Amino acid sequence: MKGLKPILLGAFLSIFALGSLASSGLMGQPAPDFALKSATGQNLRLSEYRGDVVMINFWATWCGPCRQEMPLLDDLHNRYERVGFRLLGVNIDDDSRRAMQMVEELGVTFPVLFDETKAVSKLYQVEAMPVTVILDRAGTVRYVHHGYKPGYEEHYLTEIRTLLRE
Repeated sequence: MKGLKPILLGAFLSIFALGSLASSGLMGQPAPDFALKSATGQNLRLSEYRGDVVMINFWATWCGPCRQEMPLLDDLHNRYERVGFRLLGVNIDDDSRRAMQMVEELGVTFPVLFDETKAVSKLYQVEAMPVTVILDRAGTVRYVHHGYKPGYEEHYLTEIRTLLRE
């Protein structure tokens, strides 16, 4: 019985970790549509990307894991954009200038949108940073990831590839 406790504890912790990686009341639901001003000055609307696999990444300049994750997300964006993958970074800072400084510093090329009023963040139940939502080609929320730790990008890659093949 002593040997069983560590095994059960390990199984519980694995399930807990996976649950925190991908769980949300949005899963399986149509993604709430929104339009936000982008870093280029134009408004971008989520529904315009219907037909593509879309990742929405909510981030902030004060979020250390966001800073760590963004270059990895940019790599995914650059690698899969030509085959129907789109990445939208939604910044929730009150001051978009700070966000632009970080984008320039990190050399991020994916579209960055500004949710200064936090209205879109509320629609997507964002309570901590970062949150990454992946939509299928029909605009349905298929995966939701809360937080970021090294290695999460491998989960993103698997999910994106799966959705691109559907």
